[in-house]
Amino acid sequence: MTDADLDDTDRAIVNAFQGGFPVVQRPFEPAAHALRSQGIDVDAPTLVERVRRMVEAGTLSRFGALINAEEIGGHATLVAMHAPEERFEAVAETVNAHREVAHNYERAHPHLNMWFVVSVAERERAPDVLDEIEAETGQPTYDLPKQQEFRVEAKFPVEGPLEGVDIDLSHLGPNPSPTDATTLTPAQRDLVVEIQGGLPVSETPYRDVAEAIGADPEWVVETIRQFNVEGKVRRVGVVPNHYALGYSENGMTVWDVPDDAVSEVGPAVASLDFVTHCYERPRHDGVWPYNFFAMTHGRSEAESEARVEQVRDVMAEHWDVGAEDWDTLFSTRILKKTGIRIAERADANTAQADETEQHA
Repeated sequence: MTDADLDDTDRAIVNAFQGGFPVVQRPFEPAAHALRSQGIDVDAPTLVERVRRMVEAGTLSRFGALINAEEIGGHATLVAMHAPEERFEAVAETVNAHREVAHNYERAHPHLNMWFVVSVAERERAPDVLDEIEAETGQPTYDLPKQQEFRVEAKFPVEGPLEGVDIDLSHLGPNPSPTDATTLTPAQRDLVVEIQGGLPVSETPYRDVAEAIGADPEWVVETIRQFNVEGKVRRVGVVPNHYALGYSENGMTVWDVPDDAVSEVGPAVASLDFVTHCYERPRHDGVWPYNFFAMTHGRSEAESEARVEQVRDVMAEHWDVGAEDWDTLFSTRILKKTGIRIAERADANTAQADETEQHA
């Protein structure tokens, strides 16, 4: 199912619930009520069926909680390298053979044409992975860890009802205070592993999760909300497959922002609703002069170029942007996309002390 196959009700669901889905025992009931208040005639069973159908068709990647892997444990870093044209496929195969490589993209750049993410359960393992890749490929790697995060908000609206309307119903669930815990309990680890790929699409998804892990349903609801407050869960909602929705143009804009302007530029660029990721990362002298990354997505080359120009306009409000101070690296091919191994990172960050805790 692609964007063209969605009717107005489907479009309203996609637009309304990419974040802020209620974390209560029967969440589709208040969600359907919210849609009806916006003129979308749908009841809870129909809403469940439509979300399930879009997940099964691949229009939605999943329904559920978007886990913030960094807060769960472990470490991930972005890495760039040059793969010679005559050996590109062999280098890609070697890089992708490392299970720690979660994503790998070919990007249009005259030198750094391969970009991948290394995800490890223990931070000290990351340099070893890069050393191994360098030894195996004969190519240097350039580590670009995140120094500041300004935005991670990958939302993809579609044309139609409720475009630009973000229904946030998270307030309907429990409202816990954040804790200062830095590790997971064994019960929390089980919950993270169970929900990392999405929630069951049923009228009682949290109860279904509780049954799967032998937990109390109220504890599941309270813990997911706790994770949401603490940042371990970024949001709960439908997660679109942006390619199915027509967002085929993936542009990574990179900028050589003056160091003293980054703190102002970051929030300003992050305020653009089409910017899905926005970070400060390190430069590499003589190879990579850019310290600021902003990812944009568009449904056409023209739309993508217009959005990049808007980012440039915002930049220009804060510093004198020259033609040599920025670039856009469009992805030309997905080389690997297996996802970050959250279970391994959760395992490594689970408290191992003797516990009498039950899932309750």
